[in-house]
Amino acid sequence: MPPALFPHSLASVSLVAEVIYKKFVLGVPLYRQLSEISRLGYHTSEATLTNWVIKAAQQLTPLYEEFHRQLCSAHHLQGDETPIEVLREPGKAATSKSYMWVARTPIKQPNPTVYYAYGATRSGAFAQSVYEGYQGVLQCDGYSGYNLLGTGVHRMGCWAHVRRKFYDANQAHIKGAQELLHLIDEMFTREREWQAYSPRVRRRRRRSSLRKILKRFWRIVDHTEVLSQSRLGKAITYAQSQRPYLDRIISDGVIDWSNNASERNMKSLVIGRKNWLFSTSTQGAESTAIWMTFIESAKANHIDPRQYLTDLLKASTVLPAFPKPEELAVYLPWNYRKHQNVDQRTDVNESPATTFAA
Repeated sequence: MPPALFPHSLASVSLVAEVIYKKFVLGVPLYRQLSEISRLGYHTSEATLTNWVIKAAQQLTPLYEEFHRQLCSAHHLQGDETPIEVLREPGKAATSKSYMWVARTPIKQPNPTVYYAYGATRSGAFAQSVYEGYQGVLQCDGYSGYNLLGTGVHRMGCWAHVRRKFYDANQAHIKGAQELLHLIDEMFTREREWQAYSPRVRRRRRRSSLRKILKRFWRIVDHTEVLSQSRLGKAITYAQSQRPYLDRIISDGVIDWSNNASERNMKSLVIGRKNWLFSTSTQGAESTAIWMTFIESAKANHIDPRQYLTDLLKASTVLPAFPKPEELAVYLPWNYRKHQNVDQRTDVNESPATTFAA
């Protein structure tokens, strides 16, 4: 018999992996999975499935922490946050907001890492815990909580956030918005043409080609007279407040022109949240952060999330209680992918987890 996933439990690795896959990849709430599991001949409860999801995440917490350590060793990161609802959170009403934070490496960087963290607040103090030990470039929106990250973190802005505000002003047919929106779109058009280039080439193109467009954009912004509370006024105010962070992108070829990559990762969570609505407990919210970290990192590394989840759950039964970093490194997505490719060439019937366990 293979090692049990949980002592004295009927839960198998494949069953728990399928439950987690359906909830966090396909967005199927646990209560809607019960009828399918019952049809297959196993009658259980939503509480049991919830316990499986939480306990399995807790068993893989050391690997989750290793993801965070790997993330903070990168030199460029992108970040975002979104509200979630936790019903039974100490000291808070059931309808109050908690937050899920995401941090990831830029698309062009090797060993893509996507990391989620659950926080009871949106305060800058929690941002400090997410980026604890990080020294490098962080691309994010204009939220003031990131101001507490210290001098070791060099912030860069996001042109997509700027564009949305000018787009709204243009949709309202406000005079002056169309020209500014056109200049932003021209920047994005050129950036798309340079996506395949190396960071060094992209930095050179930005400095030689985008600098002129950028100067024209700021010149128009500085000389536009508009009511501060109008849509165009709010767009201009936001752009001016982010100007130091937006101008820095010109001199960096690694960071993207926008923070859309991290927002797409957050959208994966938001789509699921529309189906399962909330987390009942803080343990449930924390397990959501752990599973989303593994799943979105697997996607970023072009790995099948279902197979990756299955192999991680198998690994949780053989890893020691206090695994060493080198024991955990084998299960990081980029190392997993290398072993997977080797296994496919040598023996198509042998799973990566078998090789790892051996």
